[in-house]
Amino acid sequence: MESSSDAQTTGVAVIGGGPAGLLAAQRLAEAGCRVTVYEAQATVGRKFLVAGHGGFNLTNSEPPAAFAARYATRQSEFARFLEHFSPADLRAWARQLGIDTFVGTSGRIFPLEEHKPAHVLRAWLEHLQALGVELKTRHRWLGFTEGSGLRIAVEATGQEMTLHPAATLLTLGGASWAKTGSDGRWTTLLQDAGIQTVPFAPSNCGAEVAWSAFFREKVGRQPLKNIALRCGAAVVRGELLFTDYGLEGTPVYALTPAVREALTTGAATLWLNLKPDLTEAQLIHKLEGRRPGKSWTSFLSEALRLKAPVPTLLREVGPPQLPASAPELARLLTHLPLPVTGLRPLDEAISTAGGIAWPEVNDDLMLRRRPGTFVAGEMLDWEAPTGGYLLQGCFSTGAWAAQGMLRWLGQVKPEATNA
Repeated sequence: MESSSDAQTTGVAVIGGGPAGLLAAQRLAEAGCRVTVYEAQATVGRKFLVAGHGGFNLTNSEPPAAFAARYATRQSEFARFLEHFSPADLRAWARQLGIDTFVGTSGRIFPLEEHKPAHVLRAWLEHLQALGVELKTRHRWLGFTEGSGLRIAVEATGQEMTLHPAATLLTLGGASWAKTGSDGRWTTLLQDAGIQTVPFAPSNCGAEVAWSAFFREKVGRQPLKNIALRCGAAVVRGELLFTDYGLEGTPVYALTPAVREALTTGAATLWLNLKPDLTEAQLIHKLEGRRPGKSWTSFLSEALRLKAPVPTLLREVGPPQLPASAPELARLLTHLPLPVTGLRPLDEAISTAGGIAWPEVNDDLMLRRRPGTFVAGEMLDWEAPTGGYLLQGCFSTGAWAAQGMLRWLGQVKPEATNA
């Protein structure tokens, strides 16, 4: 690649056009900064659009303390980020774009039905353009130069240029959905600069179970509703989906961290409760109502509504013969073992754990080894379940980093840190 001889100077550079980067660009422009967003792909917001494929929940209505707890090991940091840019702030941001939202029965917050992801993104980009934010697509970040410089490859010309912005924000995503540009290749560039990263691991992904050929043929891709799933001490209610490779569904995704930890010892088991709404005593009472001669398959279907694919599942992972006593069978139906052999690959995961190690950034999310360079979004080592927590985390860290950049530029007073 040819190199441009003229270094270019910009106001503020945002590297990466995902939710965290675009919101930070908006906040910086609203504060009077001249902002340029550099995106390696042909368009910005690709992962934002992908996030809307399975139900476009922007955030969640959960109370603040419970919301922050969704970020597990980074709970204290996210409590601050969420206070700075809360779910209510995210809804207000959407209203500013002309996007009305509502709270669903699950507590998740969605745009109204007529507002598709592409509609939201289009309104957002029009607002950014009105603010004077410049978007440069097909511009890939190649790393740092000495001092504060950034190396940028320009696809259209095949040349490389050098930027010397007053402040830089890196928002290059994690390592899932590589086709959206979130490929994690930036870790090498940061490691070359002496910045420690935590290896990426899949999060919010399917779990692999070695089903028999009979099970795969008989069950295929079927849901199992109103169940509870446990791994270790963590229990999640919801709907399970059987696949040819194993399991998917919200409970599986939410238990990914626990499964991943268990797999470090070589084995992991998900314990399935088929009747989580019944107490043990209630379940035993129902099971004791089986008449002599009535098959268990028919009885479970009629009395407990445990229809297909439950009988096939019991045959697959249960004992050769169902227990004869009601207490033993109740125990099996509420503690059915699903042996997990692994998690799905990174690129199939909805999100990833890993990224820039937290000791590498200060309270403003500025890299300690690169003063004036900030990071936000999935580049940082955090994870959260689906349900609005992932997008909210990206938005909140983007807003927080933008505030830190303004403080670095002398446009925010120190006492405004938690404003």
